[in-house]
Amino acid sequence: MLKFEHVGMKYKTLTGYTEALIDVNFDVDDGEFVTILGPSGCGKSTFLFIGTGLTKCTSGRAVLDGKEITKPVKEVGFVFQDHLLLEWRTVLDNIIIQGEFRNQDLKITREKAMELIRQVGLEGFEKKYPWELSGGMQQRVSICRALVHEPKLLMMDEPYGALDALTREQMRVDLEKMWLDKKNTILFVTHDIDEAILLADKIVVLTPRPGQVKEIIKIDLPRPRNMKVKESPAFLAYRKRVTEIFMEMGILHED
Repeated sequence: MLKFEHVGMKYKTLTGYTEALIDVNFDVDDGEFVTILGPSGCGKSTFLFIGTGLTKCTSGRAVLDGKEITKPVKEVGFVFQDHLLLEWRTVLDNIIIQGEFRNQDLKITREKAMELIRQVGLEGFEKKYPWELSGGMQQRVSICRALVHEPKLLMMDEPYGALDALTREQMRVDLEKMWLDKKNTILFVTHDIDEAILLADKIVVLTPRPGQVKEIIKIDLPRPRNMKVKESPAFLAYRKRVTEIFMEMGILHED
């Protein structure tokens, strides 16, 4: 569905150029859940912007459904690190704003929004404002907003980074459940090893900047992946392998 072919990215700065990515190649299959894992500043988030046409790579190309991406892609949902909700709009109104922007039937959009609200456990909060919600609830609204127009591709940029451990784990479980139901394609950026393994069909491990693909690891664990999966020999083996990769690159140290 989505291909990155020899992708490179340089950003112009006041002191010259910063090379974020260099000669990156990997594919994302239709309906696949792919996590991009790497240290801070390695260009992980840049893939999401290139893959949606919001940023043009400086070398190589990104291809969606066989066509090179040359302009912003409409059939995509985007969840950012911050919820970016409009403070003057209620939960429901923040979600249906997608339908307003896309000139969709608002009655249908509202019905879809209410179903998503139910799925993420926010029933009864439809008329609340963002400032009345916890961080986890705000991010749930953000995910609903990204899904309400039923995009075939969902980009998620470290959406749980600011959440506490318990909320983060519940959000992961909820996201997997929704993905198993809808089977849309997800590209998920994280720097959390356990999160990457628990969510992914495959992990793309990047090197420090400039980001290159160090290794692509296919994850073969039963779904849904509950907490018991983390105790399985297979999960521990995946975590050991990823940890070894980061130690080889000098990102993690034993002393």
